[in-house]
Amino acid sequence: MAGGFSKIVLANTVANTVGGAFQPVVLTNVGAGNATALVNAQYIPAGTYVMTPQANVVVEFNAYTGSANSWTTYIANNTGGTVISDGVSVRANVTSSTANVTLYTINGGNGITGTFNAS
Repeated sequence: MAGGFSKIVLANTVANTVGGAFQPVVLTNVGAGNATALVNAQYIPAGTYVMTPQANVVVEFNAYTGSANSWTTYIANNTGGTVISDGVSVRANVTSSTANVTLYTINGGNGITGTFNAS
């Protein structure tokens, strides 16, 4: 499938700036959930993300058994990886206290002024 990344990407650009490839997505005040309930953990919105290592943060996948939720660790505490979420089966969970969790996705063309302004 062609055209998966139809954006001009400039070397050495900062996330969410002109020519930047990545856009941060921040989940705020993520708390702790448990093995069967969401509690204070938060669903990760549908999409594909890069997650950098973050202390006390795990990403969990719901391996639903047909009768009960079964949240299992997908990305362990203080490690990073690629997160693919459908919006309901993947969550961010914090092992202690609360945290803001930052994920990075492809910059989908959010309005950033100054790219090719007419003079």
